[in-house]
Amino acid sequence: MMPETSRGAIMTAETASDRQNESIISKLESINRNLRFLHQISRKISEKKPLSHLLTDIMENSKVLMNAEASSLLLYDPGDDKLHFMVATGEKGNVIKKFSVEMGQGIAGWTAAHRKPLLVDDCYKDSRFNASFDSESNFTTRSMICVPLVRNEKLLGVMQVINKKGGGVFDEEDLSLFEILASQCAVAIENHDLIQRQIEAETLAHELEIAREIQMHLLPKSLPSYEDLEMASQLIPAKKVGGDYYNVFRIDEQKTLLFLADVSGKSISAALIVSIIDSCLHSYLKMADRRFNLMELVSILNRVLIESTTSSKFATGWFGLYNHLTAELTSVNAGHNPPYLFREKNTTVQSLEKGGIFLGALDTEYESENLTLASNDILVYYTDGITEAWNENNEDYGEDRLINTVLQAQQHSAFEILRLIEEDVQSHVGKAVQSDDMACIVLKKR
Repeated sequence: MMPETSRGAIMTAETASDRQNESIISKLESINRNLRFLHQISRKISEKKPLSHLLTDIMENSKVLMNAEASSLLLYDPGDDKLHFMVATGEKGNVIKKFSVEMGQGIAGWTAAHRKPLLVDDCYKDSRFNASFDSESNFTTRSMICVPLVRNEKLLGVMQVINKKGGGVFDEEDLSLFEILASQCAVAIENHDLIQRQIEAETLAHELEIAREIQMHLLPKSLPSYEDLEMASQLIPAKKVGGDYYNVFRIDEQKTLLFLADVSGKSISAALIVSIIDSCLHSYLKMADRRFNLMELVSILNRVLIESTTSSKFATGWFGLYNHLTAELTSVNAGHNPPYLFREKNTTVQSLEKGGIFLGALDTEYESENLTLASNDILVYYTDGITEAWNENNEDYGEDRLINTVLQAQQHSAFEILRLIEEDVQSHVGKAVQSDDMACIVLKKR
């Protein structure tokens, strides 16, 4: 028979072994629970949820997992160099969310500034703790874990859990687990930023495509044919949609309206203003019929743009009214690059500048000038995308080079002159990116 002392020793050993096994099992269960939670977080990150909803889910679950009274997440704004609450859970969460934290101030500010985690057992004994939040929210912060959110060396914000339930304190294992959660949160934030940038890029690309379609749809499919005039036109679009627009309107057997505009701004806003201009021109021509008055048209279009656009949106424009019977051209320049009239007889170049300020700024009166075209005279009108075309050395094409190109090609047809202008501009630009639309119209008197 086994002595009592031996039996007692065996029972003590068995009890100790059972306790050890229970501890191991409890530890394994805790690890398993944590792994399941981390797996759930990983799945949530891949869901197409608004970032605020996703981060709220993560922080609510983090509070439960860490057995904490509250949790919060602050995002860093480099614009004001502050941390702003994105999520604040717990009893006083709504009160806390209205605050922001200066970089370097308080535990959250220190963590963000130093990009190091903090495990604080007693916040009121830590000199970095800012008690003003407790005063404002009537909450008592005892213990805390605060970790930075960093992705690819970029500070995104900080995460924190507050007050271990049951009066305990957080330990190193809690800190390790919370750091894993923080790394997953950082991935979620970065993924959201990438998706948002992709959406914005796709939206912009879609807007640019719509604007391009509007712009190209409003241009004439072909120019009218005249016995006394040769006309050639081209618009070379840039990747960023500008507001270049031109048109030629046969008013009657005697008169033709020439028009060119360059709207300020890019994308949809510029395309919409172009559509307003096009609509105004067509409406006036229908209503005016045989009572067409060039100065009245200029004044009406100017007032329409004043009423339809903001002060930052305007358009430069050139109006030309050509009389086929008299070969007289009436010119009105509304703040546009001056067209050039090349005279064959004396090889002079005349700049058509008379008119007034750009359209859509002030309700003002415009002036006109009259010229008579002779056989083989050439009129070239264009937008600043031509003369301001930059090469890789940041040198623009310029008016002088445009004039010289036309002078050397005066004996050619309007189509050939336009082709030579395009070739010379492209030769100048080389591999540089075209930043603006290029519109050019060449008219030659037969």
